[in-house]
Amino acid sequence: MADRMKPYSLSAFLLFLFVYLGVQALTGERGLLSGASRDAMLQQRQAQLATLTERRADLEMRARYLRTGSLSRDLLEERALAVLGFADPRDYVIQVSSAPAPTPPLTVS
Repeated sequence: MADRMKPYSLSAFLLFLFVYLGVQALTGERGLLSGASRDAMLQQRQAQLATLTERRADLEMRARYLRTGSLSRDLLEERALAVLGFADPRDYVIQVSSAPAPTPPLTVS
């Protein structure tokens, strides 16, 4: 029986390989049917890039004001107090939560 199947073993292996590669081409990580998940990830990465670009611009502006050629005394004092953990007794310290405060509903009279 094994002698009768021997000529077909290569064909069966190639058929299995063809089917496997076909399934991977459709449903794999970079397959044709996974385009929606790639698009969602691309949108997420673009939003993350925009946030990081905005943060970098802010940090570059702050660093520019801390250079000796254009030293901002207010920014320098603010940074020194933040790093050292001090506050002037005349300062009002307001802690802001990271979540935005809910806005009250508008009423029309």
